[in-house]
Amino acid sequence: MQGGQGQLIEILLVDDNLDDVEFIQLAFYEARVTNRIHHAADGEAAIAFLQDPSTPRPDLILCDLHMPKMDGSEVLQVIKHDESLKTIPIIMLTSTGVEQELQIYKNYTNCYSLMKPVSFGNFIQVLVQIETLWLQIVS
Repeated sequence: MQGGQGQLIEILLVDDNLDDVEFIQLAFYEARVTNRIHHAADGEAAIAFLQDPSTPRPDLILCDLHMPKMDGSEVLQVIKHDESLKTIPIIMLTSTGVEQELQIYKNYTNCYSLMKPVSFGNFIQVLVQIETLWLQIVS
């Protein structure tokens, strides 16, 4: 699978857990979603990436909710209040449940349903759905 017009899907993965990063990268590979994943280890690094004119604009942002320096909710708030960034689809990832779900939706996240860690097979199915919904239909 590829993004619209056969181009690579540019994904910004914001997560401080390197095991989760490797898991997600492998799942995208197994799901055959043609992509280039850029990794930011925390929220501050994500914002720096997004504001750097020399980096590609992501087609999708996958952002962990709980991170050091700047958490996912703060990242979401910055992105959705920036005219040049606010149209990028964002999917929040969490391993702790839905205690902040209402606040995340108030801050305009596009999806808040990915729990980690999940089984590898189920995660691949989720990625295929993400690719279909956000990267072919929405964009």
